[in-house]
Amino acid sequence: MQATKWTCINFIGLDATLAASTPLFWKDQSCRIAGAGIDSLRKRSRRQSTSRPHHTIPKTPILLPRSPTRSPLNVPNLVEPSTPGLLQQQKDTRFECATKMAPSPLLPQLPADDSMLTRRFGAETANYFSGNPLNRVSFLRDNRDFLQAAFAHPSARFLALDKLAPLVHTAEKSIAWITREDVAPVTGSGPFDKTEEDMINDFNSEESHPVIILLGLDDKQKMTASDQDVFQHKDYKGTPYFAVDFTENQDVVTSLASREGLSFNQDQRSLGFNPGEAAIYGQARAVMAWNDRNPFCSQCGQKTLPVHAGAKRACPPTDMAGGEKRDRKPCASRGTVSNISFPRTDPTIIVAVVSADGTKVLLGRNKRWPKYWYSTLAGFLEPGESIEEATRREVWEESGVTVGRVVLHSSQPWPFPGSLMIGAIAQALPGDGEKIFLGNDPELEDAKWFPMAEVRKALSSGVSNLGQSAPPEYVEGDLRVPPDTAIANRLMTAVVGGYNGAFPKI
Repeated sequence: MQATKWTCINFIGLDATLAASTPLFWKDQSCRIAGAGIDSLRKRSRRQSTSRPHHTIPKTPILLPRSPTRSPLNVPNLVEPSTPGLLQQQKDTRFECATKMAPSPLLPQLPADDSMLTRRFGAETANYFSGNPLNRVSFLRDNRDFLQAAFAHPSARFLALDKLAPLVHTAEKSIAWITREDVAPVTGSGPFDKTEEDMINDFNSEESHPVIILLGLDDKQKMTASDQDVFQHKDYKGTPYFAVDFTENQDVVTSLASREGLSFNQDQRSLGFNPGEAAIYGQARAVMAWNDRNPFCSQCGQKTLPVHAGAKRACPPTDMAGGEKRDRKPCASRGTVSNISFPRTDPTIIVAVVSADGTKVLLGRNKRWPKYWYSTLAGFLEPGESIEEATRREVWEESGVTVGRVVLHSSQPWPFPGSLMIGAIAQALPGDGEKIFLGNDPELEDAKWFPMAEVRKALSSGVSNLGQSAPPEYVEGDLRVPPDTAIANRLMTAVVGGYNGAFPKI
């Protein structure tokens, strides 16, 4: 019997610029889609697209008018609101949000900065899970001498993870750092005694070893060369920090959790850690979760081996299983630098969309969320998209709203499991561009335009995590929003505080 050959065909999208002359009709709707060139209905196959005509494409690009504070922008198919709105109201106070966003004890506080860029664009925004105080020294992850010495040093501290849950001081809501003696029953005395070459050469797929992740060095302490208790490797000094997976050693997990005041925090999205510990845990969780998800090679399907102190997965060419070394089938990931061998970060846009007149904010809700709980819209970037394009596509697909100008605000590492949230503020086009239509993508249960005053009130009295009750001052029926540890909250705070970044760069 002759084998059947299959050809992979990817649907790219629809050329919206041709819609006026040669419209495609599907489900009795003309696919006239907002956007420059090829816009997209490129959602996953599980979703149905029910397009409707909602924005007519201009035949020529529109030039935004000159102003004393703004360079002319050539933005295809985007128009500027005729009514003075958010972007026009804030010309003389472009970055008031830097002072209006009240500091939070859970958010990283950046040092004062009087640089040219800060004077021109305002203070940098730091979000929860950023601001890691450790020097990752990533270039030393494959250095056996460094790893051996750092692991064995008396000052070394270890973060214990059980199914990604951290060991914590329950009352203080802080990480319970443990010592080398505490981890020895799981790691042994010398987990870094072998070189990477020897580890690969001796690989045995029948053996299991805990993943040990080098987090970095705390080199911000005031240290001198005479300090006898400080770890030092060449020019690099500081306290070594590691994370260890205890999941396969439940006896040790039980023993650690039985210590007075300690527990493994299973509510990982409501940690209450200070900014530094939150960033360290975020790093540990993201890298450990990547190791958990990749025990097998995505190229050839064979079992992989953690190397580079947990920051790389190798696909060994041989296997000692059964006591005899045998060759494994070839794999394209060997002998080359491959992105499947290293931790993955998935870029995700998240955006606060303001109305054309700058008086309202677009928020949406998932049906699984608590009643009255809304947030900003978000979605993964697709291959071949810019951040701005992904923002316009996601907003239209989820809400039907057509977005014009997109301005980047800040970013947030989100270790659930390994995303980089790229925060933006965008402005809807006037008229039909603001109409909400949920028929494209069934992801949202609801989307609404909320007045700025209502969002501002929610940010002061309706803040909570998804799994938490509303605060005592909350009035039933009012809007509820995410806490300030989520970038969604920071984006809402920025727009109600007068954020404006739509000005020319240097």
